[in-house]
Amino acid sequence: MNQLRKTLSFMTAAVFFTGISSVAMAQDAGKTDAAKTDPASPAAAKVDPDKVLVTIDGAKITAKEVDQISADLDPQFARLPDDQRRLAALAAIIDIKSLAAKAEAEKLDQTSDFKARMQFLRDRALHNDYFKQQVVDKITDADIRARYDKEIAAMPPQNEVRARHILVKTKEEAEAIIKQLDGGASFEDVAKEKSTDGSAAQGGDLGYFGPGQMVPEFEKAATALEIGKYTKEPVQTQFGFHIIKLEDKRAQQPPAFDQVKEQVKSILIRERYIELVKKDRGDLKVEFADPETEKAIKAATEAQQ
Repeated sequence: MNQLRKTLSFMTAAVFFTGISSVAMAQDAGKTDAAKTDPASPAAAKVDPDKVLVTIDGAKITAKEVDQISADLDPQFARLPDDQRRLAALAAIIDIKSLAAKAEAEKLDQTSDFKARMQFLRDRALHNDYFKQQVVDKITDADIRARYDKEIAAMPPQNEVRARHILVKTKEEAEAIIKQLDGGASFEDVAKEKSTDGSAAQGGDLGYFGPGQMVPEFEKAATALEIGKYTKEPVQTQFGFHIIKLEDKRAQQPPAFDQVKEQVKSILIRERYIELVKKDRGDLKVEFADPETEKAIKAATEAQQ
């Protein structure tokens, strides 16, 4: 089984998805509309993980093993529905086994290059499993929430503003629009009619934005305005000439926990991985043949920490 999983890792995404497309189309052609939409239909039923799906040269391969193997294939396999993913993986397994058997008969598995590659794949698989066990699986929602709260508490208070704008190509156009606004025209209506920006349909509304989110000239002009006022001179940026109206000012709102939960988790995973590697590297005897290589590796390692 391990040998099969290692062999699979050498296949390219192009080969996999040739098999996927044909299997998926064949399966869809054989389904009724009810089977596609009804979760209680036989086609949608959950497969027993111990069910033998195929026997190849006497070796039985179960649904659980196929699911494990498919996880080692191209990441896009995960986008397929379970039944299509399983069938595509089965097709790939059969194809791979057929060529692997021929390769073994020609003793390609006995070459030094192949053995070195297999040793690396073994080490990498063990590394990944140990990392998952020691780091990923131990991170709880409480850990993520605590780190989120810590980051939010450390954020310096900042203000953000909500503004509208009208964007045109020339200064003359912008000056004419300012006169129109001075005469009582609705900013939103003029924006919808004359602005060349994508926000025109919303009356030029850009929503709230904080420091650094707009080009400097625009940000400076917007934050200098009083609420309800618009710029009396055109503001030039790389995009053209703007007339800006300030709608509101408020303290910047932190991102909601659910919005950044996965990013915070990724930070925790990276930090704990570095801690784990730093601790366990001490048990490994490493000797560099080239002093310059050793220096470069140490510099890169320190930069990560």
